Amino acid sequence: MSTHIHPDFRHVLGLSDQERIAFMDQDRWIGYPVATQIITMLRGLMDKPAKPRMPNLLIVGEPNNGKTTLIARFMKLHGESYIEDDVTAVKPAIVVQAPPSADEKGLYISILERFYAPYRATDSTHKLRYQVVHQCRTCRARVLIIDEFHSMLTGSAIKQREVMNAIKALCNELLIPIVGVGTREAVRILHTDPQHASRFDVIPLPRWQLDTDFQKLLAGFECVLPLKKPSHLPTPELATALHTLSSGNLGDLHRLLIECAKAAILNGKELIDLPTIQGMKWIKPTGGIREVSASL
Repeated sequence: MSTHIHPDFRHVLGLSDQERIAFMDQDRWIGYPVATQIITMLRGLMDKPAKPRMPNLLIVGEPNNGKTTLIARFMKLHGESYIEDDVTAVKPAIVVQAPPSADEKGLYISILERFYAPYRATDSTHKLRYQVVHQCRTCRARVLIIDEFHSMLTGSAIKQREVMNAIKALCNELLIPIVGVGTREAVRILHTDPQHASRFDVIPLPRWQLDTDFQKLLAGFECVLPLKKPSHLPTPELATALHTLSSGNLGDLHRLLIECAKAAILNGKELIDLPTIQGMKWIKPTGGIREVSASL
């Protein structure tokens, strides 16, 4: 019986070992309450009526803890572009990468890149800003999301204030919410001016605690791991071992489970048990760097 696998993925059990391993490396959404809450909040921001002072949001969390994946899920559900009346291209949500340092012109170029619009990088900041406003209005953008928001901490205080003032001006002129996504350090850039701090609500994406929500998350992962036998990952013994090794970091947990599942396929066990988890030559991240033995 394969009832431990989600019905949509049970056919994968009939594939070869290498095909099942390749299947696990594909992007796949595992829902959880905080992510669902944030996606609902983002959708709510899109639906806000235009007014002079639009609400903004800053989503923060440690690296590799699911921020970018969450935004990708939101875009898939609510932000995908479409053509209206076979003529007008509509982009409800725009997701851009923050420039690598605080730079107003770099911000405008990042936005224009998402429209695949022609521009000259040598044009004046004023002209590039005009193009951004024009493109957003033409495509009826309803929210602008800036990923890697903390990158704009790199640069002088003057440059930081300039780029934050540019973001405020875009929000005011376009009358759309702006969402920043970054590490906890991103909060610091809001304090370059009290007005910026007052415009953004901050919502954290915390590490996972060893609790029932973590066990539910493990149950969600087990449903998509193509192993022929149930592992019962939410049991206290396995949940504790997985939480200890991953330190509650979602990205590290995902990677750890994939490595365990690969080992379970290759050694013929077809399930993740405590010896499999303990056998992982896994070194906890130090300073954001995680080492994994090449023998995996």
